[in-house]
Amino acid sequence: MRPIPLRAELHHLAWRLCLAATVLVCTTSALADPVPATLRDFHLSGTQVGDAHAGSFLPPRACASCHANTGSSSEPYASWKGSLMANAGRDPLFFAQLATANQDVANVGYFCLRCHVPMAVVSGTVETADGSALNDRDRDGVDCHFCHAMVDPRYVEGSSPPRDAEVLAALESVPAFTGNAMFVLDPDGIRRGPRSDALPSHELLVSPYHRSSALCGTCHDVGNVAVSRQDDGSYRYNALDTPPESEDLASHFPLERTYTEWKLSAFAAGGVDMGGRFGGEGGAVVSTCQDCHMPVRAGYACNIVPPRADLRSHDFAGASSWVLDIIGRYYADDPAVDQDALAAGMAAANDMLGRAASLQLAQDAGGVLRARVINESGHKLPTGHIEGRRAWVQVRLRDAGGNLLREYGAYDPLSAELDEDGTIVYEMAVGLSDAAAAATGQAAGRTTHMALADTIVKDTRIPPRGFHNADYAAAGAPAVGRHYADGQYWDDAHFWIPANAASAEVSVLYQTVTRHYIEALRDANHSDHWGQTLHDLWEESGRAAPITMASATIALGGFLRGDYNGNGVLDSGDAGALAECLAAGADSESCRAGDFNGDGRVDCSDAASMIAAWTGPDPAPVFDACRGSVVISVPLLNPRLLIVLGLLLVLVATATLRWRRRVGD
Repeated sequence: MRPIPLRAELHHLAWRLCLAATVLVCTTSALADPVPATLRDFHLSGTQVGDAHAGSFLPPRACASCHANTGSSSEPYASWKGSLMANAGRDPLFFAQLATANQDVANVGYFCLRCHVPMAVVSGTVETADGSALNDRDRDGVDCHFCHAMVDPRYVEGSSPPRDAEVLAALESVPAFTGNAMFVLDPDGIRRGPRSDALPSHELLVSPYHRSSALCGTCHDVGNVAVSRQDDGSYRYNALDTPPESEDLASHFPLERTYTEWKLSAFAAGGVDMGGRFGGEGGAVVSTCQDCHMPVRAGYACNIVPPRADLRSHDFAGASSWVLDIIGRYYADDPAVDQDALAAGMAAANDMLGRAASLQLAQDAGGVLRARVINESGHKLPTGHIEGRRAWVQVRLRDAGGNLLREYGAYDPLSAELDEDGTIVYEMAVGLSDAAAAATGQAAGRTTHMALADTIVKDTRIPPRGFHNADYAAAGAPAVGRHYADGQYWDDAHFWIPANAASAEVSVLYQTVTRHYIEALRDANHSDHWGQTLHDLWEESGRAAPITMASATIALGGFLRGDYNGNGVLDSGDAGALAECLAAGADSESCRAGDFNGDGRVDCSDAASMIAAWTGPDPAPVFDACRGSVVISVPLLNPRLLIVLGLLLVLVATATLRWRRRVGD
């Protein structure tokens, strides 16, 4: 009789083979050769290696001889050297990302380095895509001479410096679009600035370009030029060893759309009066990137000239506090890294985060807390590099004694894990289509392999003032997974309130990287130390603890669960609202008032609870979606009747037991 043991052995053997195959597939995928892209796949217009003379570009310390030690915190050099711009060539997060990107797609690092370490284009080291050829000069990141030698690709007669026409004419190809590091540099490093009354010791050309957001957009709008948009709105890999057919960023898979988000906002269309929200001593109207990220302050631009009342700070504060922290830790003994300046840069970044959002709270009918998160910035919230960044709403509901009854969006600092159930996470996530997965050997769906991504899985980030769905979608910046109406620059998140809650504490939190992303960068890296180094720095620095952007507290009052219309009674209007919430595809957030048991959904058990709580005078409702449901039939009985029924059942059971004993005897 062998059939049963044989079947068990075959089952065990099949399981072992399946496990071995799985391990083989995973190992092969992890160590797969990169997509064999070439430098031609990432070739774009603008200044190329060899176009600019390296000897003409001075290091930042040369600029410091005049633009530092002025006794003013707003001086250009002091504010710049604590920024992420100044330290972009020393960023452990970037180098960990660079390593895994190059493992996925050969030579893609050339494209990445053009923005993060742009002087590498001048030195020529950019062509070594893994960054191993970078020199100390390159590591000064986005420095003084680089920015002030930039030329506006759009020559404007009578406005642009006449020399710009000559510079543009000498290029192989002049950029027709803004973004993707398609910068143009004066080959001789002749500096430009916006002031006509400056009298420096070096040659200076007056350039309106340096007051424009387009200058910032050069690197703050990024698309994967090797992945192109199709007529149906999907994306597909380009043929290899071929430059992109179009340099229009709307045709490239979006990796960062900060400049586009601003360009399509109300800030770009004439400006928005923000009442001085973003600091500085300039006007209240915000219309350019510089108005927020280079606020006006009184101070000295140079140590040999009188002070200016309208000096632009060069701290370029964004959301980079944690990255500046790990840079300071990794380069603690490097004299080129100013620890005091980094501390000032971190403070400026945290301050900027606190200005970028505001929060309004209200108690809605039926026991629902509404938290309105308002985007006060000129782009999506959060914006920038898409990987790892997220913001969310954290809610703590307490009783009159201060005891915590329920928490949404709880974050554990020890495990660095976020409980996403029941809260709203504002983030962008990318993925691989089935076709991309088949071509690369990676898994389809959401991914941390950004260089291979061809699908927007999620983009729930809050848009800015002036948002328009069609325009943003056409530009490659659609809302995905959360609806925002045209013109909406806020989000209303709804939370269920326990019956005895007396107050709610609400915060909007921001985090630069997640545990999942940090571990993915570590585990995927098989080419250098940066994945492990980044993970170690993450552990050492408190695991990128979230930063509070906005917070508020509200006192809560009594309510009637299920009272959708807020008139204090359960009536036909409430029953109709709950019936709509029982329908397939109903929005769970707008239905929270009918969630009697607080399980996060409205179903037939909640319908039964409404019927049980019904006081009339109208007849109790009948919910067609729940006809025949056992769950809904029980609460139809009066509670007293249920007690009587229970007693009767006990009596019947007791009588039955006695009868059986007698029969048995």
